Amino acid sequence: MTGKSTDMENTKKLGFGLMRLPKKLLSIDVEQTKEMVDLFMEAGFTYFDTAHVYPGSEDAIGKALVGRYPRDSYTIATKLFVQAALTESDAKKQFTTSLKRMNVDYIDYYLLHCIMNNNYKKYEKFGIWDFAQEMKEKGLIRHVGFSFHSGPKLLDEILTEHPEVEFVQLQINYADWENKSVTSRANYEVARKHGKKIVVMEPVKGGALANPPKEICKMFSDYAPEMSPASWAIRFSASLDGILTVLSGMSNVEQMKDNLSYMKDFKPLNDEERQIIYKAQSIMSGTKTIPCTACRYCTKGCPKQIPIPDIFSAMNKRIGSGQLEASLDDYKAVTAVSRAGDCIGCGQCESVCPQHISIIDQLKECSAAFD
Repeated sequence: MTGKSTDMENTKKLGFGLMRLPKKLLSIDVEQTKEMVDLFMEAGFTYFDTAHVYPGSEDAIGKALVGRYPRDSYTIATKLFVQAALTESDAKKQFTTSLKRMNVDYIDYYLLHCIMNNNYKKYEKFGIWDFAQEMKEKGLIRHVGFSFHSGPKLLDEILTEHPEVEFVQLQINYADWENKSVTSRANYEVARKHGKKIVVMEPVKGGALANPPKEICKMFSDYAPEMSPASWAIRFSASLDGILTVLSGMSNVEQMKDNLSYMKDFKPLNDEERQIIYKAQSIMSGTKTIPCTACRYCTKGCPKQIPIPDIFSAMNKRIGSGQLEASLDDYKAVTAVSRAGDCIGCGQCESVCPQHISIIDQLKECSAAFD
């Protein structure tokens, strides 16, 4: 295995997360995605992260990247998700489908996707760990890892049982560092104990840290007025030891340019900046916003088609910054079909939520506030 596309050590600290690509009407805007890819590649970055279950993402990156650049000039990460498969055969077909969608003959970084307490045994049952290693032995996968959304105890068990894993994708950001449900710090420490490289997801917490409370924004601006709030969040994660890359789910050219402005010549946080982050963490721990990152896994199986992330976004505008009228306008705009009060409490959404949010209870509160 040679060439830039397989070199973990030389990967730069910003990865292009392809879950939230720009849209044109209901489809991914491939032309804007091409422009973003070009900016990313020209700045020397190479890591692109997608998944079989990200609607349209693999097809789009096949057109915007694979068909336009030499294969050894970039790395692609994609994922297999057992909860989207009814049978072992269905699960394994996700791999070949990913290859065809992107028009590639190998995957640089292949992940078992979104491992949690309620699904990790299914990966064992379907033989996916062995399958990934078989594909690696055939040269169809370069590096095997998994993305993780549970606690340190399970993470330690998995890494003990599967020492062949080369990297782990974890949710790490300064707001969740000591969060008891996300357990960013504890998971990070377990992964490093096992000597694993870490890919960081949700460094900006689904965009929430791009617009943190005003007090935090003022602290950031007073110290470095030219730096965006998002830059503080991404640099926090990128400054940790053992980080392979930090994924940013960029949705437009402007976000790409902002990220490149401070990550092209990345400098870790200095002592003064760390002190400011500590203060920001203290402030964030006192907020009562819903920790939704808008991954939208909850909406796919909702029998009432409730736009849960959009409702939570409106609620966060209300409780996070007191924007009562604006939050009500947002709520009305997204609930023409189904409202928060239409929830029947089936629990499907909670079973797939990576943030372990008590969605049913939160929807009741949203209904009380808006309906």
